[in-house]
Amino acid sequence: MEVNNFSDTNSLLNSFIREIRDVSIQNDRLRFRRNIERIGEIMAYEMSKGFHYKKIEVSTPLDVAEVSVPEEEIVIATILRAGLPFHHGMLNYFDGAENAFVSAYRKYKETGHQSFDIHIEYIASPSIEGKTLILADPMLATGSSMELTYRALLTRGTPAHIHIATIIASRQAIDYCRENFPGDKTTIWAAVIDPGLNESSYIVPGIGDAGDLAYGQKV
Repeated sequence: MEVNNFSDTNSLLNSFIREIRDVSIQNDRLRFRRNIERIGEIMAYEMSKGFHYKKIEVSTPLDVAEVSVPEEEIVIATILRAGLPFHHGMLNYFDGAENAFVSAYRKYKETGHQSFDIHIEYIASPSIEGKTLILADPMLATGSSMELTYRALLTRGTPAHIHIATIIASRQAIDYCRENFPGDKTTIWAAVIDPGLNESSYIVPGIGDAGDLAYGQKV
């Protein structure tokens, strides 16, 4: 399984990571959402370099030009709600893609935030049979939500290839995905990989709760 860690190289993307991490900047919700969106755009561009392409002819005012365009059928699947600006950024570039949305959340046990199960309540998805599936979630903490989302989407078909796209991942989640996704047809894209999780399974140093930062606190 190929793992792409954008923080291994220097690029403008690191400036957006800095702003979504910085407590003095991240509480500007508009800027936070836009930075998440911009990271999605950059990631989509980098991802597209590995796609299969076909050549088509385009008529210009003067002649006919040959252009290489992606031939993959793409479905972008996003976990609500934190994933929405990330999804939108990718859709800005993969503007012909189909879209899927999954509601997954942590249901905490009586013992508190140290123990929880992942529940999936809602799926809206086209067929993913034989298509390129992009699983987008800005935070990949344990990997459990991503796996359950993938298993739920398999009821809509079997994709030809899976791209796991995230902004902040923990090392544990990367290892979990290696063990629980088909390694021969899965690629992981992470803007940055953080070393660990705290006792509540939040990524450290991370950014906090991406959904709350993007859309406000939930009750």
